[in-house]
Amino acid sequence: MDLFEYQFQQEKNQEAPLAARMRPGALHEFVGQEHLIGEGHVLRKAIEAGKVPSIILWGPTGSGKTTMAYIIANTTESHFSPVSAVSAGVADLRRIIEEAKERRKLYQQTTILFIDEIHRFNKAQQDAVLPFVEDGTITLIGATTENPSFEVISPLLSRCQVLALNPLTEDEIQIIIMRALKDELKGLGKLNVELDDDAMLRLIMMSNKDARVALNALEIAATTTPPDAEGKRRISLTTIEDAIQHRALPYDKGGERHYDIISALHKSMRGSDPDASLYWLARMLEAGESPLYIARRLVRFASEDIGMADPQALVLAMAAQQAVHFIGMPEGNLALAEAVVYLATAPKSNSLYQAYSQVQEEIEQGPDEQVPMHLRNPVTPLMKEMGYGKGYKHAHDYPEHFAGQQNLPDSLKGKHYYTPGDQGYEKQVAERLKAWWQGIKQPKKAKRKKKASS
Repeated sequence: MDLFEYQFQQEKNQEAPLAARMRPGALHEFVGQEHLIGEGHVLRKAIEAGKVPSIILWGPTGSGKTTMAYIIANTTESHFSPVSAVSAGVADLRRIIEEAKERRKLYQQTTILFIDEIHRFNKAQQDAVLPFVEDGTITLIGATTENPSFEVISPLLSRCQVLALNPLTEDEIQIIIMRALKDELKGLGKLNVELDDDAMLRLIMMSNKDARVALNALEIAATTTPPDAEGKRRISLTTIEDAIQHRALPYDKGGERHYDIISALHKSMRGSDPDASLYWLARMLEAGESPLYIARRLVRFASEDIGMADPQALVLAMAAQQAVHFIGMPEGNLALAEAVVYLATAPKSNSLYQAYSQVQEEIEQGPDEQVPMHLRNPVTPLMKEMGYGKGYKHAHDYPEHFAGQQNLPDSLKGKHYYTPGDQGYEKQVAERLKAWWQGIKQPKKAKRKKKASS
């Protein structure tokens, strides 16, 4: 008996968890991923033809990555060598490769090396299998929940086809649950289990599109529910909620999901959608994201996407940061929620961001301009003799306290970086600047009451 056959015997064993016992062994039993293994699709044709290339299965937990690998090996009559990237090392890989060479030579049998959580393999481990994937000694099937573009080395990635698995739909989860309830050999059919409608809906929702979670919770609920007088085990909503307790939200503080959700929050606020903004905020907070990380992002957003359209946005974002730091969590969640709603509903402007970006580019690419003489402060007699401060127009000596003097270096004369938008407070700023600069055509110097400092 080879490892693959042994694995299937283990799954059929009634001592195995329900999720393992119900794992399908053939394509027609597989639920979901129709875009990959549905009739007429390329992967299904490759499996049925027995010529499956090396692939990376990328998808969320409970979407069928491991099951699909088992089915591919079973259907193509390949030897199945599974390893977990958490525990396997280079020595294990070399042993499997040597066995694959011998098997290919003696029996002309293909070996499928299945690496679960391949994103956890370091570069040296991935390098170890690269030549043998390339020469066909092994067919690699890697499974990962992380974006392989970031986690798998480029040479290995170029030799594999990346297949993205979708989360299971609610209907697909229900099909899997119903199969488990009816199956008398591998499922719960002999226990005569009945699931209330509201309990079914709750189980589907709490599973978070993970078939493994749904089946494990169902098994706990079924085995802890005593049969009634009719011999039926009726599972109620309360029983399901007790079996699952609390739904663990999938989230990785340093991975792609982390960046996806913070991006969703940022873009929802930019899109002036307070409902979506609150949703993505809660997704992060309830999954355990650092509230101070979120607060830092809100402060940045206040300057980048609102800026001068509503200067109070930055004030409120900083206040939220201080509130979280002062009272901690979970009480601080409402301070962040208040800030998120304020930012989402505030007038938007990126003129400040664009202005500073232009100035950065000017500084990086332009010359190191000297400060004009009239802007320099003549703190010594010698500096005054050299012309420091000469020609400086004191703004308070002019109407509207505006002198209209050139303050940029001569090479940048007339250059404009900041152009106010037409939203919120910036509309007032634009009108004020326009009035000032139009008024300097015929400036009238005001009478100075007392000498001002330079």
